[in-house]
Amino acid sequence: MTQHPTEGTCPFHNSNGHDPASPAIPPLTRRADQLSRTGAAIEVDERGVYRVHSFQAARAVLKDEGVRQAGFMSEMAAQMGGLKQPPVLFSEGETHHSMRRDTARYFTPTSVAEYQPMIAALADDLIGELAAKGELDLDDLSLKLAVNVAAQVVGLTSSRLPGMEQRITAFVDGGGDSEPGAAQIRSRGAAFKQQANLALFFALDVKPAIQARKKERRDDLISHLLDKNYNDVEILTECLTYGTAGMVTTREFISAAAWHLLQNADLRNEYLHVTEKERHAILHEILRLEPVVSTLYRRAERDLTIDGVSVPQGSLMALNVQEANSDPQTVGERPLEVCPGRSLPRGVQAPVLAFGDGHHRCPGAFLAIKESDLFLRRLLIWNDLRIVTPPSVHYNEVVKGYELRGFRVALGAGSAVR
Repeated sequence: MTQHPTEGTCPFHNSNGHDPASPAIPPLTRRADQLSRTGAAIEVDERGVYRVHSFQAARAVLKDEGVRQAGFMSEMAAQMGGLKQPPVLFSEGETHHSMRRDTARYFTPTSVAEYQPMIAALADDLIGELAAKGELDLDDLSLKLAVNVAAQVVGLTSSRLPGMEQRITAFVDGGGDSEPGAAQIRSRGAAFKQQANLALFFALDVKPAIQARKKERRDDLISHLLDKNYNDVEILTECLTYGTAGMVTTREFISAAAWHLLQNADLRNEYLHVTEKERHAILHEILRLEPVVSTLYRRAERDLTIDGVSVPQGSLMALNVQEANSDPQTVGERPLEVCPGRSLPRGVQAPVLAFGDGHHRCPGAFLAIKESDLFLRRLLIWNDLRIVTPPSVHYNEVVKGYELRGFRVALGAGSAVR
């Protein structure tokens, strides 16, 4: 795949792949309500939250040792009983670094390569199901893939009943807002239902996995946590962390990437006929434009100065990933278009901040792209794959990301792309 400088025309900007006058496909999931109101790199809202919009300011926050994780309900989790050892997503300092070193082996390219036959077999089964039924929701297929892959890594493979994907998503879909200090508009019934779903997930999925690995350790996260003397509550919390981070987000990205590729004939053709490295570059660029998690939160542990703005100790900072990822000062011209191979400054990776940065950068980034690629290439190679109903775009305030639902696709007994 040719490297394309930030200047000039991206060859994939046409919506139909043929008409040079055709408008570019805009971002499909962009949240207008989160965009900067003034164009400033940092704004302070009425609640005193520092809203960070530029790439340089956001990355500076993520790399600063004077901040701590404040997203994904980490501050609420810190108040839970029974957690002597915080989940890796919420921990800081040497505790966090040690946990990341201990679990890094599950996400290395070598380990991911060992998962490849399993992922490929899952993908083939799911596409076979689509072909047999003729039409299915792609978001349901991507959920099954993401849950089964993450389950293998975590060790959630001893469930008493099928349906773990519904139990995971029920927790995320329970309502509420994960922004620290945000008003929780949720009924008592909804809160009770979420607790009941959490109890089911523990009883049917997590506890059986713990029991099986107490009898015989395996090469997975739960076995490692048992070796570290984690208790049941701590293991449940880690499983929820990896469940939402590794299952829910990958599900959405697969749908977003398929939506782009099915609408852009040239980009789809390029994707199907290049090397794996080049396919990954295309997926990284789509992820840059459509980051699944749109907002990351950090709490200042000391007085900070970010991009010339003084941030007092204790302040909450909300980093707008979608704006940071489309900051023209970093990504160049046509920041709101898919242009794989765009030139980026030294040290800036292709997904920009879609996987985060600093010591809390997503450990499963390579696995997420690998499984997405294995599935999408097998799916998109069929000429008669088509969109029946495009997905509706919703936003989940627990994950702080988009949800694509009702993405109906059809596949007949056609021939593959040659």
